[in-house]
Amino acid sequence: MTEPQKAPGKRRWLSGVRLVVAVAVAAALASAGVTALLVNIMERKQEARNPFYRVVELDDTITDPAVWGKNFPLQYDSYKRTVDQQRTRYGGSEAVARTPTKADPRSVVAQSRLEEDPRLVTMWSGYAFATDFREERGHAHMLEDQVFTERQHVTAQPGTCIHCHGSVYVPYKKLGDGDLIKGFEKMNQLPFAEARKLVDHPVSCIDCHDPTTMQLRVTRPGFIEGIAALKASQGVPDFKVNEHATRQEMRTYVCGQCHVEYYFKGKQKRLTYPWAKGIHIEQIMAYYDEDGHTDWTHKLTGAKVLKAQHPEFEMYNQGIHARSGVACADCHMPYQREGAMKVSDHHVRSPLLNINRACQTCHKWSEAELLSRAEAIQTRTFETRNIAMDALVDLIHDLQNAQKAGVSDEALAKARDYQKRAQFYLDFVEAENSMGFHADQEAVRILGNSINFSRLGQNALRPEGGASTSPDTRPQGAPGPVPPPAEGTR
Repeated sequence: MTEPQKAPGKRRWLSGVRLVVAVAVAAALASAGVTALLVNIMERKQEARNPFYRVVELDDTITDPAVWGKNFPLQYDSYKRTVDQQRTRYGGSEAVARTPTKADPRSVVAQSRLEEDPRLVTMWSGYAFATDFREERGHAHMLEDQVFTERQHVTAQPGTCIHCHGSVYVPYKKLGDGDLIKGFEKMNQLPFAEARKLVDHPVSCIDCHDPTTMQLRVTRPGFIEGIAALKASQGVPDFKVNEHATRQEMRTYVCGQCHVEYYFKGKQKRLTYPWAKGIHIEQIMAYYDEDGHTDWTHKLTGAKVLKAQHPEFEMYNQGIHARSGVACADCHMPYQREGAMKVSDHHVRSPLLNINRACQTCHKWSEAELLSRAEAIQTRTFETRNIAMDALVDLIHDLQNAQKAGVSDEALAKARDYQKRAQFYLDFVEAENSMGFHADQEAVRILGNSINFSRLGQNALRPEGGASTSPDTRPQGAPGPVPPPAEGTR
């Protein structure tokens, strides 16, 4: 027997009830979703309004980054990652195991550059770098690696070295009874071991940030004086970096405090940046020529020569990124999102290890394409660097033979001067930690000049003195050297 069908009116009533229930449920879900969204928005706005929580009171005496990290845990967390060792194709370091000793407790070091390229030993013969030179490690290692390098055993390094290897702002102030510059001058003259006792940490938050406002600041006297000299050479007198620099400039200047060419001036070992004539290599070379400074006498040739340090700031300023207003921090400390907050990544490292945030913010190509382009630039630089290295080693060997053969003092002096220039130009690119990427055309131009100086040095040793084609003896009407472009110190 079949069940009787429901009346049409009842069916319509049931359908209406279902529709009302469905609408009510949908409205409730929508209301809950909107409420959750509004709550999330309010939370994020609150986060953005309060970028940090004041757990501890910071002042101008706290050097320990862990204390700063209580207020800024996100930045401190990334800062701690600078202990890692990851190599790119032409830079960075690998973790090389070693057996700790009482004199050197390190169980891991970076790979030796001298073992990778023995020609460096020839270039630096008679200098401490020919004894020990390794790939740079992250900021977390910058102090201990300077303390335990074998270079400390073959030369009496001064306290000046601490300027860029430790958190020196507070020690300088203490030594100078509150005067930063006076403390700087005192520490420069201390033996390295004595200066080391005054420093507790590698680069720390206080070295780049004002503890009250968190604004960027320059604390290294070498840069304060160096940038003032550079600006004066450009017609800007009395430049005070912490007062006159823009915020974007400061995002480069805080890095330029240490990533620069420098030398120890006079008996006081005052750390000096040779920028009084400019920061192009020709201007730096002219400064050294006028000052008369050389770093050591080459053991194999007797030439008085120079050691370039790590002129990233000088080289970067000749590149397209500086000309486009890009700061060091834009690539090496790119912004990252943490909830509603945008913070700088304090895991300072090669952009090639962080292409997505370091490069793709501006360059809309794949990571593989951007890596390929960067490595192509570096490969071309590296190939030219090898040619320049071979040319320099050939000149050094020719000078050795010429000395044994009794070549005239005049010819030897001329060849030695060319060696100084060839060596410094090559080392300027070798010591600069981007393998040409910061300013690719400038790097290859400098290496080309190094090759030419080596060739001119070899010519000078010929019996007839060689047929020089240096800029000073070009045929009449021949094009002269291209003057350096306008300075760009963003």
